[in-house]
Parts: sequence; structure tokens; C-alpha cells
Amino acid sequence: MDDTFNITIIGAGVVGLAVAEELSSKYSDVLVVEKNRSYGLETSSRHSGVIHAGIYYPLDFLKAVFCRQGNRILYEVCKKRNIPHKRLGKLIVAANDDEAHELEQIKKRSEQNNIMDMRFLSQNQIRAFEPDVSAKAALFSPSTGIIDSHSLMESFYINSESNNATVVFNSKITNIYFDNNNYELEINNDFRFKTRILINCAGLFADKICSLAGIDINKEGYCLKYCKGNYFSVSPGPGIRHLVYPVPQKGNEGLGIHATLDLDGRVRFGPDTQYVTDLDYSVDNKRKESFFKSIRTYLPKINKDDLHPDMCGIRPKLQGPGEPYKDFVIKEERKLGYPGLINLIGIESPGLTSCIPIARYVSSLVRL
Repeated sequence: MDDTFNITIIGAGVVGLAVAEELSSKYSDVLVVEKNRSYGLETSSRHSGVIHAGIYYPLDFLKAVFCRQGNRILYEVCKKRNIPHKRLGKLIVAANDDEAHELEQIKKRSEQNNIMDMRFLSQNQIRAFEPDVSAKAALFSPSTGIIDSHSLMESFYINSESNNATVVFNSKITNIYFDNNNYELEINNDFRFKTRILINCAGLFADKICSLAGIDINKEGYCLKYCKGNYFSVSPGPGIRHLVYPVPQKGNEGLGIHATLDLDGRVRFGPDTQYVTDLDYSVDNKRKESFFKSIRTYLPKINKDDLHPDMCGIRPKLQGPGEPYKDFVIKEERKLGYPGLINLIGIESPGLTSCIPIARYVSSLVRL
């Protein structure tokens, strides 16, 4: 490996790889550094695999803009690259009058975000769409779908290497030095190299990388909170054909325990919302009761004994419990005295859907 690069990207999750593909198509000497043995082993592979429409996000948020753009772009890319996906559509279901009123607000917000294909379903339509679903009212999003995120990451990885980018694994950043011109990165407390542009796509560890570079993450509001999302599978599963979501939690800490389908038609429920301090990927079977209580509000035929611990993911949230909803941070840090350092912090959902617009936006911040 050379000891000087034009651009170094820390993190080979779906966003880091999308950034790598985008930048390696324009610039030479692009390096991706990943601490794990392969790409996408953390947040990027532990989620519902949903292509979101951009329904819930405040109008001026990057989450809203990038998700709306990414929904369209991702379907185009999947078709062009033969990436497995399905445009299933999803039902957002209300269990009572208060939630039915909230559905009206969700529809208004989606229209403010220029999502015009949402529609309410009558009781007859709900039964026709999903006979096992019980709901006072439902809102249908036809542009929501699912994707094989590993195949998407694989395409970014292959294209990046075809563009002569270098991707290295088992390489943990242990220190960062800045000499007002270049960034010197230390890997595994040993090897050092320099880079002109440093892009922090480190996901769960993005705040720690930012701190290594010298930024006061407490002062800038960059501290991440780990939010665990558990999933339970069900066997035998209900015969649903669409994704089914409850009305989101207050504050949008999560979208509620929803029913998702994988590309083989297997049903999985989750994620819930559990703020944690450690990266523990075990699923506590004691959470089955709370899952069952939530699920049976819209799928009353579910049997608790049919639920089984499946997997979990951990979201890198900027928003703590009870705090106001927060946007992605995607920022070139020149004003803080770190020109050429581009931080991506708090890239949680809808990061998968937004990955290509995020990559294009990062490209617009690069000055070489």
C-alpha cells in the first residue's frame, strides 16, 4: 500500500462503499480503510432491508431530501445491476381513533416532502390487502420496498476496485494527526500513511474517529447514542404480502415493531428501541412479551409461542431518549480548523435508502 493518498474513507459500510464508488469514478488514489474482516458487518447488515419512501422526516432535513431521492435512484440501480429487490409497498396501520388522526398528519407530512402516492385504504381494502391485519385505518405507501443490501454493497465494492480504489480490511484507525495540510493516519498502532482528504464514514464509531482527529465532539453535538433494535422471527408466519407498520413512536425514536418480509417471503418483527452503552448483539428472549403485545394490536392471530429471537442491530443515533428528532450530520470541517475532513455522523435509517445521494453530496464537498 502506498503511504500517500488523495482521499481516505474510514468505514466500509453501505455508505462508505457508496462514497468510494462515487469518488473513485472521479479521483485517483482513493483508499477505504475498514477495521473488520469484510465490508458491511455492523449496522449495514443488521436492519430490516427496507427501501424507504421518505414519509416521516421533517421537510428541511437531509434525511427527507436524500431518502426521497434515494428511493427513486435505488430502484433504478437495482434494476440496472440486477440487485435483488421487491417493491412490495407497506401499510401503516392505526389501532384507534387517535392513531387514525396521526395517519392524517403522516400523509400531510409526506405530501410536504413531495411524496404524492400515499393513499388511505378503506376497511374493505385493508381486508383485501391483508386479511390477517386488524386496523381502524391504514395508509398505503406503494413505493416502499425491500433490497438485498449485501448485493448492493458488493456492487459498490466491485465498482470501486474497478475504478482502482484500494480497500483494506482488518485495519483499525488508532490515531489521527493533522499538520494543517495532510492527515496522517495510524493503523493498528503501527503503520502510518498520509491523505489529503479524510472522510469519516465509521458508523457506530464515527464520533470516536472525529475525536481522534481533534474535534470536541461534546461541544459540536457529535456524541453518538447506541440504540439497539431487536428482531423476532415467527414460525409459522402470517401470510402477509406487504410490510406492515404501526404508527411511529413519539419523537421518531423508532418506527415501531413492524412486520417485514425478506426476499424469500419470511416474516420478521422489529426493531424495538433499547438505548444501550455496549455493542451487544444478543437478543434477550425476555423481550418476547413486549413484542407480542405490540404485534397483536395489528396481527391478532399471532401466537406468542411462535415468536423466536432472531437478530439485532444497533443504530448510531445523535438523538438520545426523549430528545428532539435529529438529522444526519454530513459536514466538511473547515470552519473548525480541519479542512478536508468530512464527517458523516448519525447515519442511521434511512441511511441505506439514502446512500447514493449521500455519496453524491459528499463528492460535492471534496476539494482537491
